[in-house]
Amino acid sequence: MLRPAEGALDVNIVPLFETIGDLERCGTIIDRLLALPLYRRLLESRAAAQEVMLGYSDSNKDGGFLTSGWALYRAETALVEVTRRHGVGLRLFHGRGGSVGRGGGPSYQAVLAQPQGAVQGSIRITEQGEVIASKYANPELGRRNLEIFAAATLEATLLPHQHDDPRPDFLAAMEELSAHAYKAYRHLVYETDGFERYLWESTVLSEIAALNIGSRPASRKKTTAIEDLRAIPWVFSWAQCRLMLPGWYGFGAAVSAYRAAHGEAGLALLAEMNREWGFFRTLLSNMDMVLSKTDIAIAERYSQLVKDEGLRHAIFPRLKAEWQSSIDALLAITGQQALLDGNPLLKRSIRNRFPYLDPLNHLQIELLQRHRAGTTDERVRRSIYLTINGIAAGLRNSG
Repeated sequence: MLRPAEGALDVNIVPLFETIGDLERCGTIIDRLLALPLYRRLLESRAAAQEVMLGYSDSNKDGGFLTSGWALYRAETALVEVTRRHGVGLRLFHGRGGSVGRGGGPSYQAVLAQPQGAVQGSIRITEQGEVIASKYANPELGRRNLEIFAAATLEATLLPHQHDDPRPDFLAAMEELSAHAYKAYRHLVYETDGFERYLWESTVLSEIAALNIGSRPASRKKTTAIEDLRAIPWVFSWAQCRLMLPGWYGFGAAVSAYRAAHGEAGLALLAEMNREWGFFRTLLSNMDMVLSKTDIAIAERYSQLVKDEGLRHAIFPRLKAEWQSSIDALLAITGQQALLDGNPLLKRSIRNRFPYLDPLNHLQIELLQRHRAGTTDERVRRSIYLTINGIAAGLRNSG
């Protein structure tokens, strides 16, 4: 067991970087921290290893799925370079949630998709929400999932991979895609008049905020602003209405802009990135899963909850168009004929499971209409909460 050296301060400093801006600056901040003699003395007492926590949830809410994933990858690359230059070890603490919008997804692929040097014999990852029950409900499941993490950590540390050192043209393409996706996401979420109201009225966000399912309130302040909304209810509410927006929005616009600039050669490069670069392939695989769980017809029924017809007609067609554009882009890059063609087991699971799930959404819409119309029947309120639990359980990774 490693112990602090005699006379060392017995504290554990784990810097946390959450937003897109934080992630872009993390390399510079850690570089300055490691240059402090007093801090280096503390670090030497702890096996000369720096732990850094990266936040997936807030970076996604800040910049969207594609830009968040790319910012996290670049941050890890910067941290690897900085700690190597200072001669200290690095352990990354991934603050992932259960849903793809909060960094979730298959654990084995996620570990192997890390940049070269980011996994140095150890890794720390949060497990939250409904994934705890699905992964650790009994000893056999828990042991199996720990084995998956251990195997992936060993493989990422010891065995070389072709995708560990992506080509410069891969990096340039990803940078361009991220810029386009960020612009499209921010334009919808933060620059569209009335989008905040559309979110609160077309989802169960208000009802989720009243549920006693978390240690903190849904918003950091007593406002309805998206900036103040915590990431968990943000992702959870979009999952409940079957739109799953945090897991794909902006991708279709990014690929369309990239193809317009580079033509068919650009599409060929993206397809090559999917074949050869683990990070990009994992990104698309997670998006494939999220898009397969969306149901645009059900999402349109939820949009009818928005009282302002003009606002509804201004926003939902944009969501639907980007949803279709994202599916088209994903299929064009992967070469699949339909979503989840590359994962037939999950495809079969969803096909068998969702006929039981879909009626809960329609029931929830009816209950929300009654509740918001002012009914005082306590059974309506309780039934809404039951549908929330049922839909979350059916989707499996929604919060």
